[in-house]
Amino acid sequence: MTTVREALPEGRYGRTEDQRADRKLKIVGSVLGVALLGVIGWIGFDYVGGQGISAEMIKFKVVSDARADVHLEVRKDRDGHGYCVVRALSEDGSEVGRKEVRFDRAADRIDEVVTVVTRSRATAVEPMGCTADGGPTG
Repeated sequence: MTTVREALPEGRYGRTEDQRADRKLKIVGSVLGVALLGVIGWIGFDYVGGQGISAEMIKFKVVSDARADVHLEVRKDRDGHGYCVVRALSEDGSEVGRKEVRFDRAADRIDEVVTVVTRSRATAVEPMGCTADGGPTG
């Protein structure tokens, strides 16, 4: 009596439909993965490279009921211009003072102590952010 084979011999007739489909899915998945990594890298580079000016608050000191001093370290392109906004907050979190500071010096790192005039006693000071070019000029 003869035995009936249910499967084709391995490697004799090439790849099956499932194997071809799996290979196509792997290729498509790899291409999409590389494209996604490229887009993420491009967005990250554009974000980091597009930051023309940035500031870090080193420390602050509440001098009186009407004044707070803030020590800022600003990083920018040597020939770049821009401004940073700093605000003073009261104990309940409301804003009691705000100052826009312009940075036009030809330096890539600037340390500066800024005075924020307040309407009442401040308990905290925070940098709001910086913008390159087109800011206030005063």
